[in-house]
Amino acid sequence: MQANGKLRLGVNIDHVATVRNARGSAYPDPLRAALLAEAAGADGITAHLREDRRHIRDADIEALMAGLTAPLNFEMAATAEMQAIALRLRPHAVCLVPEKREERTTEGGLDVAADQNRLTAFVAPLREAGIRVSMFIGHEPRQIEASARIGAAVVELHTGHYCDLHQEGRLAERDAELRALAEGAALAQSLGLEVHAGHGLTYDTVGPVAAFPQVMELNIGHFLIAEALFVGLGPAIAEMRRIMDLSRVA
Repeated sequence: MQANGKLRLGVNIDHVATVRNARGSAYPDPLRAALLAEAAGADGITAHLREDRRHIRDADIEALMAGLTAPLNFEMAATAEMQAIALRLRPHAVCLVPEKREERTTEGGLDVAADQNRLTAFVAPLREAGIRVSMFIGHEPRQIEASARIGAAVVELHTGHYCDLHQEGRLAERDAELRALAEGAALAQSLGLEVHAGHGLTYDTVGPVAAFPQVMELNIGHFLIAEALFVGLGPAIAEMRRIMDLSRVA
């Protein structure tokens, strides 16, 4: 995958399931949201099946696999249970993320360097099954280098800290974090890894990350689902797509 190509948008539909589960109803339907996202310009759909099934459920993953034409990015923890589900359903990609039962959202990146031997063995059967494997990590060089060593095809750089610093008005720190993300993206590409990014991105923060020439895909969820409450899912995605494309050209 060459740098400076079209920047892809993956839309995470987890929090459609969060709303559904809050009422214990059958609606809103995550598959319907995914199909609307496709129609609005999403290049792929992301869904995170957590250990406690707090939002996306097993049946949702099966429905997405059966109903989508866009590729599914299956976010999951590196556990035997999740590996078995991925090998049975064979999504386009899996993104391995850290997962703690008490967290509200994924906090920080995966520590690949500290768990290199286990993750090498974990990734191997997924690769053999033709599934692209992505590691959700911070921008630290040791994590990027470890991701390359274990055989991952992709790294997704965690942009949450950058977005938090922007929201808090800590602009000098924000800019330093943005530079570190840019350096991480360049290192990852030099090691033969495809570079994605995501977490916490909004209309206000997506532009500088979209402008990184090494980044080929952004995965965005919570903000788009929240914005959809006011403008609808299609227009929310279309506006994100517009900002991404303009930032890429600039």
